[in-house]
Amino acid sequence: MITIVDYGIGNLRSIERAFQHVRPDVVRTDDPDLIRAADHLVLPGVGAFGACIQEIRQRGLEQPILETVARQIPFIGVCVGMQMLFESSSEQGVHTGLGLLKGHIKVLSPSDPTLKIPHMGWNVISPVKHSPLLTGLPEDARCYFAHSFYASDMASDDVVAVTDYGHPLPVVVAHDNIYGVQFHPEKSHDIGLQILANFATLV
Repeated sequence: MITIVDYGIGNLRSIERAFQHVRPDVVRTDDPDLIRAADHLVLPGVGAFGACIQEIRQRGLEQPILETVARQIPFIGVCVGMQMLFESSSEQGVHTGLGLLKGHIKVLSPSDPTLKIPHMGWNVISPVKHSPLLTGLPEDARCYFAHSFYASDMASDDVVAVTDYGHPLPVVVAHDNIYGVQFHPEKSHDIGLQILANFATLV
């Protein structure tokens, strides 16, 4: 079962439909017991880091997520969901993340004035190390981004792929059974579906 954590923020139907393209057994839930029973766990995210992590904690979902990840099942965070994997964020104040990965979330501030914030649109993702999450992708794979913050001060070994937006940004991360993507695979057409299919086959 692919279990999508529903903490009440954002339209999660698009990522649910995308996963249903690659595997039929998909559930979107805020039930702690269903989260604990997952064999693949997905943490989506739209909006502000602080509001998202607050809803997760108020709904009593943080501990079930951490317990499920500790079982070594494949776990992926998407966009703000990826950002919440880290230790903290400076978006609209300082907020503590799940602490599953070393690093902090900081505001994008490219030196090139032609690069607008938020970073929205299609960019090439460039692998810096092998990961099964990116199996079968072309060299010029492009994904759709919509974000104003990025992962900084993270362990270099956890960076799988980067994109260039004024400077290299880590946009695919991995550590053991934990994965994260800064872009939206559910909006990235065939490339995004391939990434989700790769995740769905991880064991």
